Amino acid sequence: MGKLQVLLSVLNMDSINYIDSLKITGDAVVINQCDTDDSEIINRRSVNGSDQAVKYVKTKQRGLSKSRNEAIKNADADICILCDNDVVYEDNYEELILNEFDRLPDADIIVFYIKRKEKPKPNYDSLRRMDYFSVLKIFSPEIAFRRESVKDLSFNEDFGAGSDKYIMGEENIFLYDALKKKKKIYYVPVKIATLKEVNSTWFSGYDEKFFFSRGANYAAMSKPFSHILIWQFALRKTALYRDSISTINAIKAMYKGRAEYITSIKL
Repeated sequence: MGKLQVLLSVLNMDSINYIDSLKITGDAVVINQCDTDDSEIINRRSVNGSDQAVKYVKTKQRGLSKSRNEAIKNADADICILCDNDVVYEDNYEELILNEFDRLPDADIIVFYIKRKEKPKPNYDSLRRMDYFSVLKIFSPEIAFRRESVKDLSFNEDFGAGSDKYIMGEENIFLYDALKKKKKIYYVPVKIATLKEVNSTWFSGYDEKFFFSRGANYAAMSKPFSHILIWQFALRKTALYRDSISTINAIKAMYKGRAEYITSIKL
């Protein structure tokens, strides 16, 4: 059984003690986007009394994907899991995660289950290998990986909360890139945490901005496949957005975002 680090991304965190509210009891890397640049190793007692080493990095950079990349760069554990500031872990999350990596020695990435209001049950009832469609259902804090397996991957910094360009989709692009590089991704219906009900830092409704970013997101995942992704989202998710925008305008906004992203990468 290897070593696990939680990679936590936060914005303007007042005190390292905040991690106790998330029930992070093992080692961690905390990237705090704030008004200073600094880093230190903090050896402390966790909320359950265990010894805990936290690499605490303060940075003036902004953007969730930049924070994720910085966290991976600063990690030194065999196994890492992404974390946001609204995740509350199960008491035995370390054992649950490490056991699955021991059980699946060929896994580069394992996706776990985090219970939340819109996802009261796991996506799948049993272990399964993930593909280009199934990874669309995943959000960042469910993603754990072998650190050595993702050295040739990074989060696209044009995407994600705090980005100047596109407000979502960084985890889907990351997983698509992993699949393109033949990484083995598994889903296990093992609950490791619960999501606190707090206001989203990026989601303000199914408006044109949302669909514009979604279209760009799909283009970054796969330029040719993006047509299918746009249409399937527009048709499958109508019930979610129909009170905010028409299907035709949602599709137009997604194609506008797709076109802008494709143009930007050619410049």
